Amino acid sequence: METACIHCGEKHALKDADVNKHPKVKFRCSKCGQSTVVEIQRRVDATMVISPLPSFARANASSSNLRLPPEDPGLKLPASATVVLTVMEGPAKGGTYKLAKARVVIGRKGADVALVDPEISRHHCLLEVRDDHINLKDMDSTNGTFFDGERVRAAMLQDGSEFRVGTSVLRINFLPK
Repeated sequence: METACIHCGEKHALKDADVNKHPKVKFRCSKCGQSTVVEIQRRVDATMVISPLPSFARANASSSNLRLPPEDPGLKLPASATVVLTVMEGPAKGGTYKLAKARVVIGRKGADVALVDPEISRHHCLLEVRDDHINLKDMDSTNGTFFDGERVRAAMLQDGSEFRVGTSVLRINFLPK
């Protein structure tokens, strides 16, 4: 990270490995000897390194240990419409998926809707259909789930809503039967 002393303007190169660990960094200027505090601005969609790894991340990456909470009895596909997921952008652009059940996992491998996108986690997010809307839930994915330009843990989707996982933008539609 490049920064400058607030007293004399001398430029300093701070090590990213040291800077990224803290919200603020204080350094002493080599020219004037004064101290400067730099606030580190983080992007909301930036990937963070967590150390030590939390228990959910320590599992064998090749295993598919998907543990979902019990399914809510209120989940059901609408009787008058077919729910369709369309890939608007990304490696699988143009792909469509008709949801056959009310609870669907989107991911890379071993998911109900498997997308070919290296930026998507194995089990990235969950869609839960509730008649006229869908609950979108991120499943602690590495790169996050985005709705209306914001990284979200959960969101409520309506007909025509779009969201992003990895480099793929997906649209949900309720099509009349």
